[in-house]
Amino acid sequence: MRYDLDDLRLFLHIVAEGSITAGARRMHLSLPSASARVRSLEHHAGVDLLIRGRRGVRPTPAGTALARHARDVLDRTARLESAVASYARPPTAPLTLLGGGSAMHRLVPRALVSFLRAHPDVDVEVSESRTPRTVRMLADGEADLGVVLDREARDCGLTMEPLGDDSLVVIGQCGGILAGRTEVTYSEVAEHPLVGLDAGSSLRRSIEKNLGPHAPAVRYRTTVAHLNTLVSLAAAGVGLAVVPRRAIAPYHPLDVCDLRDPWARRHHLLAWGAKAGASSTATAALADHLRRAAMSEPDGGDGLPLPAPRSRPPTPG
Repeated sequence: MRYDLDDLRLFLHIVAEGSITAGARRMHLSLPSASARVRSLEHHAGVDLLIRGRRGVRPTPAGTALARHARDVLDRTARLESAVASYARPPTAPLTLLGGGSAMHRLVPRALVSFLRAHPDVDVEVSESRTPRTVRMLADGEADLGVVLDREARDCGLTMEPLGDDSLVVIGQCGGILAGRTEVTYSEVAEHPLVGLDAGSSLRRSIEKNLGPHAPAVRYRTTVAHLNTLVSLAAAGVGLAVVPRRAIAPYHPLDVCDLRDPWARRHHLLAWGAKAGASSTATAALADHLRRAAMSEPDGGDGLPLPAPRSRPPTPG
């Protein structure tokens, strides 16, 4: 049997979203067209691939098997195309990926490990960049992909999609000042000694920008360059720290409180460069690995097997 790659992509979107309607939307297809493609898949397979219910769909055992093998087929196809394309472009033209300090802590490294292993012929140039600069570079065609913050990237005209929660929380030594609390305001946090990131870090500057000119005075016992170090200092009781929730690994003995301040609620978006319409298969593959990394739960290590991607924009033409 011959399978159409777009049909396989559509099926993966439907399984990930649990809805034919949502899967069709991801592929920019009408619902009747998407339904017809699924029925054609089932006809050729000779077996039902989806269980349809009032609240959506879920794969049958045969559908689960198809989805698993479809991911392998699409990944191998991307590798094949990138290998051939590598002869048509100079080796000094890597993909360019930008992201803020929070994304660089765990999300981007995870995606890079899996992507670079799967695509040995594709190079990636990665730089830490605040959202305003990332948006400018993407708009100017100087970068292929960027991980940006929703609050700072609104109405920028780029193609974007949700990538995951990046809300900020307050952490401290287990059984310490935060014990028994579930949420606090930043003003309350500022009454205690803090540990923080260096003044030039994208996360620190984002926090200070949101606080504005009337920010409470803060005593930093020390500032460091990396989130890992910051989390360790807070766990040791040196001071409280404001960090993205995803920066906290399960093994850290910490008390964690939500920040009640509205600016602490934020999300990562995957933003495509202005040339997204003509992006290479390699760019689309890197986007898939970023989605997969965003879906994975923090576990203190990088490069572990990742779950299947939830969705992707239309295949670049």
